[in-house]
Amino acid sequence: MLPNTGKLAGCTVFITGASRGIGKAIALKAAKDGANIVIAAKTTQKHPKLLGTIYTAAEEIEAAGGTALPCVVDVRDEQQINSAVEKAVEKFGGIDILVNNASAISLTNTLDTPTKRVDLMMNVNTRGTYLTSKACIPFLKKSKVGHILNLSPPLNLNPLWFKQHCAYTIAKYGMSMCVLGMAEEFRGEIAVNALWPRTAIHTAAMDMLGGSGVENQCRKVDIIADAAYSIFKRPKSFTGNFIIDENILKEEGIKNFDVYAIAPGHPLLPDFFLDEHPDAVMEEKESNDSVPEVKEEKLQLQEESQLQKQPQLQEQPQLQEKPQLQEKPQLQEQPQLQEKPQLQEQPQQREQPQLQQQPRPRQQPQPFVQSMLPQKPHFGAVEETFRIVKDSLSDEVVRATQAVYQFELSGEDGGTWFLDLKSKGGKVGHGEPSDRADVVMSMATDDFVKMFSGSLSIFLAVLVLAMESKLALS
Repeated sequence: MLPNTGKLAGCTVFITGASRGIGKAIALKAAKDGANIVIAAKTTQKHPKLLGTIYTAAEEIEAAGGTALPCVVDVRDEQQINSAVEKAVEKFGGIDILVNNASAISLTNTLDTPTKRVDLMMNVNTRGTYLTSKACIPFLKKSKVGHILNLSPPLNLNPLWFKQHCAYTIAKYGMSMCVLGMAEEFRGEIAVNALWPRTAIHTAAMDMLGGSGVENQCRKVDIIADAAYSIFKRPKSFTGNFIIDENILKEEGIKNFDVYAIAPGHPLLPDFFLDEHPDAVMEEKESNDSVPEVKEEKLQLQEESQLQKQPQLQEQPQLQEKPQLQEKPQLQEQPQLQEKPQLQEQPQQREQPQLQQQPRPRQQPQPFVQSMLPQKPHFGAVEETFRIVKDSLSDEVVRATQAVYQFELSGEDGGTWFLDLKSKGGKVGHGEPSDRADVVMSMATDDFVKMFSGSLSIFLAVLVLAMESKLALS
């Protein structure tokens, strides 16, 4: 792991959503240097499933060597943001670093995303990031450090990342577009960058599933904290970058990434918005169905032996004609870091934002929403999906989850189905559950089979995200 150097001693770091997960991990890393941490989050009381409040986080930060200022902030409320900034400046004399970490997620398609959830994601992700940055910028401009870091992805225009969850993608890309604009607007005054994980990260939401095994396919939050710390050490000229955690840590000399794994050696789930096979041959093929215009991309997947054969994913090969999305250097020019040859010097040129990382081609399990069955669902595919899930359930999963899910499926073999993870051993079946559903998910049967079949861990991971979205809305 990346050692602390004391670089952030006395710095004031304002972090949204810092009561748990990635935000708190970044706070604790900075606290070890003796930094002042403003915990800008809305959780003030303990939640039965999601641990952590702004006050428990403050205790951990103080214990790590930092000074904490817990502030009740819902980033949708401009007044609460401004109040927290004023308190931070009054207590610590200024703000040196802003981390826009707060985010809302709903992995639902266009017709199945209620307006309330669209507004939540847009207001927390894009608008919240914009307003918090706006409030902190006058003080960041006065700082010798002066960093804004958004936890948001590279701007990858592959339609794959829009088709399943358009609203969420737009909301996250709004955070990334703030990086594009503000990096140029405040060039020379404030460094503005984005950070995104190569793989899924194990956070409090995953803990709700206990023994599901999903966490074994994730890395610890420590990898994001170390990557953020590496960014904060760099000068203001290091700006406009879209950084992948693994890549920047390799620049720091980190070679063994097993130290960040929950289960070292276990296959990892790649995160959203990253094309793991950017050089894969994209070809148009006519479908055997009545829709000849459908285009497909062949991806070879490596998964546990019990998984069924992976299907081909839809793609738009014409995006390959945009070389500017993949020809940017991984990290931008840093005059102070010339001893690192991989950071190429570009004299008399302004740094341009990097839109797409070039990862090494490798075989990995695909993200949560990618399909697990052959292209055309066969008769009884929904029933078969639930059978696979039922056979894999355990009392441990039921005890840890304690939720009832109802599925409203349209199309062949559709109707109302349920998954009861409150009853002993778990129950599945056709029709409404005996107890009121905690989460209702509506989708086409084709999408259900593609998204949820084949692996219990993938199935449960999506249910966690559904429950997380419900909790955010409640």
